Amino acid sequence: MSWEDRMAWLLLFAAGVMEIGWAIGLKYTDGFTRLVPSMLTLAAMAISLGLLGLEHDEFRFGCILH
Repeated sequence: MSWEDRMAWLLLFAAGVMEIGWAIGLKYTDGFTRLVPSMLTLAAMAISLGLLGLEHDEFRFGCILH
């Protein structure tokens, strides 16, 4: 496995962790009425989306089949 493939998997894993983080964070926002949990949740959403975008550019879909 090449270094680029490993980086793509790492980005995918980190994006998944952020997805879990914002999903849990939604519970603590109380409908986005609490400022700090809401900001952290929105930040986790943005980071997750950004990581998925980076991962999508680097991920070679053929590496799954090899």
